[in-house]
Amino acid sequence: MSVRILFPALLGLLAAGPAAAQTLLPIAQQVPTRVRWYEVRTPHFRVLYPEGFADRARRTAHRLEQVHEPAAASLGAPARPVTVVLQTHTTVGNGFVTLLPRHSEFYTTFPQDPYLVGTLDWLDQLTVHEYRHVVQFDKAHRGVGQLGYLFGGFGGLGLTTLGVPDWFAEGDAVGTETALTRSGRGRIPNFGAYYRANLLAGRRYSYAEATGGSFRHYVPNHYVLGYYLSTRLKRTAGPTAWGQVLDRYYDFPVYPFSFSDKLRRLTGLRTDDLYRQTTQELDSLWKTQQTGRELTPTRDFPVEATEKVFTEYQYPQYLTDSTVLALKSGLGHTPRLVELGRGQPERTRLVLGLHHNAEQLSVGGGKAAWLEFRNDPRWQQQVYSELRVLDLRTGRLSRPGRRTRYTAAVLSPDGSRLLAVSTDSAYQHRLHLLDAETGRVLRTFANPANEPYLHPRFGAGAAGGRTAAVVRLEAAGKRLELLDVESGATQTVLPATNDNISHPQPWQEYVLFNSPRSGQDEVYAVQLGTGAVRPVSSRPVGSYHAAVSPDGQRLAFHEIRAQGSRIVEMPLRPAAWPVGRADVSPADLYADELTAREPGAATVGPVLPLDSVAGPALVARRYRRLPHAPNLYGWGLVQSPGGSGLSLGLRAQDVLSTTQAIAGLGYDATERTGRVFADVSYQGLGPVLDFGIENGGRRAALLLPNGGVAEDRWRYTRLSVGSRLPLVLTTSKMLTSLTVGAFYQLEQTQGYELPGRYTNEVGRQPLHALLGSLSFSRTLRQSYRDVAPRWGQSLLLTGRDTPFGTGLQARQLAAQGSLFLPGIGLHHAVRLRAGYQYQQQREYRFGAAVFYPRGLPYLSFDRLSSLSGEYRLPLADVHWQLTRLLYVQRLKANLFLDYVRGESGPVRRSYHSAGLDVSAVFNPLRLRTPLELGLRTVYNSYYGTWEVQPLVLNIGF
Repeated sequence: MSVRILFPALLGLLAAGPAAAQTLLPIAQQVPTRVRWYEVRTPHFRVLYPEGFADRARRTAHRLEQVHEPAAASLGAPARPVTVVLQTHTTVGNGFVTLLPRHSEFYTTFPQDPYLVGTLDWLDQLTVHEYRHVVQFDKAHRGVGQLGYLFGGFGGLGLTTLGVPDWFAEGDAVGTETALTRSGRGRIPNFGAYYRANLLAGRRYSYAEATGGSFRHYVPNHYVLGYYLSTRLKRTAGPTAWGQVLDRYYDFPVYPFSFSDKLRRLTGLRTDDLYRQTTQELDSLWKTQQTGRELTPTRDFPVEATEKVFTEYQYPQYLTDSTVLALKSGLGHTPRLVELGRGQPERTRLVLGLHHNAEQLSVGGGKAAWLEFRNDPRWQQQVYSELRVLDLRTGRLSRPGRRTRYTAAVLSPDGSRLLAVSTDSAYQHRLHLLDAETGRVLRTFANPANEPYLHPRFGAGAAGGRTAAVVRLEAAGKRLELLDVESGATQTVLPATNDNISHPQPWQEYVLFNSPRSGQDEVYAVQLGTGAVRPVSSRPVGSYHAAVSPDGQRLAFHEIRAQGSRIVEMPLRPAAWPVGRADVSPADLYADELTAREPGAATVGPVLPLDSVAGPALVARRYRRLPHAPNLYGWGLVQSPGGSGLSLGLRAQDVLSTTQAIAGLGYDATERTGRVFADVSYQGLGPVLDFGIENGGRRAALLLPNGGVAEDRWRYTRLSVGSRLPLVLTTSKMLTSLTVGAFYQLEQTQGYELPGRYTNEVGRQPLHALLGSLSFSRTLRQSYRDVAPRWGQSLLLTGRDTPFGTGLQARQLAAQGSLFLPGIGLHHAVRLRAGYQYQQQREYRFGAAVFYPRGLPYLSFDRLSSLSGEYRLPLADVHWQLTRLLYVQRLKANLFLDYVRGESGPVRRSYHSAGLDVSAVFNPLRLRTPLELGLRTVYNSYYGTWEVQPLVLNIGF
């Protein structure tokens, strides 16, 4: 769940064009063309949904109306009517709100993550959380914020929101879902567990590090940090305090630290002060809760990781009585399966692709199974979730089943079968029994009430393949069931309550499961014959994902620590479990007081019901994309598609992202000339269709052979029509993409009177050109600490020609390839590049189509060969602060050597450049998104001099 604000949606793709670089509108994510869309309307919402989702769309529309006023009460006013798009063709569970264009999207697949959903229906949680973001944005319609909207549309409004910390936006929304529902992440101990682990370990990070991040430490993300900061202020300054802060901020938000200043004027606290006081309070609260806690003795599985860099080991599954398979990840590692064992070194078994729901990792019969996302190559909102099975004996990796929508899948003890959960595009929840070798569905269990299935797990031991445990969600909460896999009969082990139970594991006469009933997540056991529940584990921050050893003598689980989760094990002895102890969750100072003070709770009530919502009948109507394409969202000063500057104009995009358009006026300050332009991209078909036209003035001077200078002013018209086919081909740890494009471009001039022209300019004759390109990239996923891909290849082929026999004549063919290699250090990377360009420069010269040495002026040759090598490395990961102005996280370097050789007839020339880039990754003015700036020292063989140049490597968007 997230807020998308301004710049990501505006960044375009840059493709070289004949007359000038042609900036194309970005490729947006869409569902296939064949999907038919419908809409239902209420007084404040328009809900769009694909065919087959009508019942849930109506329910969601009613629920949105139900929370319209309560979810906005503490901020002062409900939001204006808004469009909500239900995306049902993806297996990702998520949601967001954006201003560009203004709308919200709900990704409807029910997630298996118990620490995200709690005991709520997924669409109910999205309704409360995402609508709160809509209200937050609408608070900007006042003062300077309203001026931004009047002069720039939603783009201008979005600019005024950039000073609002993202921790407030997400933390306030988490607080709202907590206050207005029976669950919400504020009531889920795992949500703040790493924050808790840091404080219990004595790790108190500065506000700059907590908001800006770190390349070494784990700091609470903006959801967690924001929930505790925003909730504490509501407790101490009143539930409407944030509404007052936002009112004051948007009245005049245009100076540094204005949000913090408006907070100080209202409460006497800057954001730094609020963070310090909140951390002190939580430190005292959580340490007090540890007093008297009797911990369960455990033993760690040995790992390679040290405490210097945050590294996770999670979700253990026993391979033998002394070894486990676990998921390793962290700041310095992409997710991978590792084998851990007593008395043996850590062993990597497989680096994963885009894995889905890693907590359902399972092992059985010498195999391991998990899920990975698989995108449709063209339609990025069509995301499947497919099985991967690894034979641990042979290393064979298989993919049973194609284009499936599973959200959980677990192996039977003998490895022959799988239990898999799916949520289809109609929100129908199913549990399937599969053949592990082929993926064939052997049985689908009846689910007449359409209650979600969560965290299925076969019984432990050789006889466990007949029985499985599963968590079900119903109106009253979560219940725990035991399923007879052969007959389909079920037995309720724990009746439904508002208890966020998860990860059950049948074993002998018990079912082990996770529950937060003690105030943190621990392992419990329920006895099948009596229904008695007994605590099994007690650790400082919690115990997760328990697994039973093959001999039934030990229990392994992971526990959260400040340096990352670790796998531990303990003896499995029911006789040692406490008898008669009833764990009761202590009062939650934050969630309980937040709910008690919430103004909207009196309207909605403390619990948002799960049963069907009563309301007037909503009539569904067909929603067609093309009639809604002209959806204007930006005007006045708008950012150009490639992010290259601002123009005076208009920007439009429909809420289904099929059509994008920009039109405007630009000005060239160097030549003091203006231009008008328009670009349209229709992306609702397989190939993307692009159209662009531009008309403007030019002013230039030409040096004559006699030493004189001729000056002239003229006008030009440029036209571009073409198509792109963007494909995502990722199937593993290698991120793979392919884009093919073809364009026709025309440029002609009026009033050109210079006696000659430069060969890269269009004069009296028009230019009719065709451009074709093929771009392929295949690179290894990077960890957060990697400075570049450590393995991969890329290839770019371009062709430019004037085949029509009229106007200026030219031809260019080019190829460029890159090879990415690991460097000496763990996060170092090498990139080798080679390019070749051939051109016939008869009457016109195209721009360079291959990489050209840094620091050298471009010299055009008939044949041009270029080579380049660079070595990128991190120099230091630091936490430097300069008051509130600057927070530096990392220093980086790049050593490079570039070479070019050109030939034109008898003329042969070669040049090179070499240098060093040094840059810093930093957060200015307390912004969470980091920037990267630096300096380049380069030797240029063309001039024979050393130069120092500024570098802008990343503007943070």
